[in-house]
Amino acid sequence: MQKIIMNINGMTCLGCVSSVKNVLERIAGVNGVDVSLENEQVTIQYDAEKTNVNQFKEAIMEAGFEINISKETTQQA
Repeated sequence: MQKIIMNINGMTCLGCVSSVKNVLERIAGVNGVDVSLENEQVTIQYDAEKTNVNQFKEAIMEAGFEINISKETTQQA
């Protein structure tokens, strides 16, 4: 299992948090999404064999937000 933390610019309310969470949870291979409005970050747990960071970036940008990757770590299941 992989885990990535991304900084998201442009989130201003709980509706933004919900939008980001919803677009990411629809991606096959995503096992968990935690969005922090206060920290302007999202933590995504995913199966690297089913999805990748580029899909996350694309989904977030299509939802109307800008992203920066903060760090990526490997987490054992």
